[in-house]
Amino acid sequence: MSQRSTGWPAPAKINRFLHITGRRPDGYHALQTLFQFIEPCDGLDFTLTDGPEITRDGGVAGLPAADDLVVRAARALQARTGCRAGVHIHVDKRIPAGAGLGGGSSDAATTLVALNALWGCGLSGTALEAIGLELGADVPVFVRGRAAWAEGVGERLTVVEADRPWLVVVDPRVEVSTAAVFGDPKLTRHTERITISGFKTMALRNDCEATVRRLYPPVASAFGALSEYGPSRLTGTGGCLFACFDDRDAAERARRGVDDRGTVWVTRAANRSPLLDRLAMQQASSNGA
Repeated sequence: MSQRSTGWPAPAKINRFLHITGRRPDGYHALQTLFQFIEPCDGLDFTLTDGPEITRDGGVAGLPAADDLVVRAARALQARTGCRAGVHIHVDKRIPAGAGLGGGSSDAATTLVALNALWGCGLSGTALEAIGLELGADVPVFVRGRAAWAEGVGERLTVVEADRPWLVVVDPRVEVSTAAVFGDPKLTRHTERITISGFKTMALRNDCEATVRRLYPPVASAFGALSEYGPSRLTGTGGCLFACFDDRDAAERARRGVDDRGTVWVTRAANRSPLLDRLAMQQASSNGA
């Protein structure tokens, strides 16, 4: 008998800044960043089966199910717990791919959190974050569901309560290759480390920005337009960029001015993921049953 659970959100994220502070012996880059959550959210529905098959529809067009992080996350949870149940996952994809918004990582995190509850696996948040890290460096922050200061490859998290500006986000509709950005010989790799308290007092930037603007002219063009309304910054390795505003009216004025530079929207930075509310709803339902 199948059981369907719907409406599990997977929010996008922004990096309020991204500093590359060095290169580790394993070849990965050491980072400092601050994650917050924004709209849009992907939507995931789960139909439980007697299993153990994992299937998926929706998601990124042309991406084989076996390569989708939601399928890999479900299989990793099965392997970790010995769960023999299966699931069919439907992904309503709203976060653009290759945009620096963390859509794939967020989908994976929502899958881990949702199936841990729906399958009754009983793993702690820390255990789910460890599984998520094997899937991608950004997955743990989405599992935790709190705005966080991150170091290492992005996995060493400290929960923070950051300011919550209104944002204009511009997607120039180019899919940026993270590998190409991190492999570029001109990429800045030795920014001095800062403290959490320095976030409010120091000049911050995204060290990937110059490389992305050089490699992807539509991103550079969008920067030129958005920067007329306020300081603009890349999120992740791009191609989305954003500018912060004190109120929604100012953000809406800027949005109207850059509407021709791609897909543009106004949202507000959040310190809490809507995934936590959906999990609480599921837990309340289970306890009431």
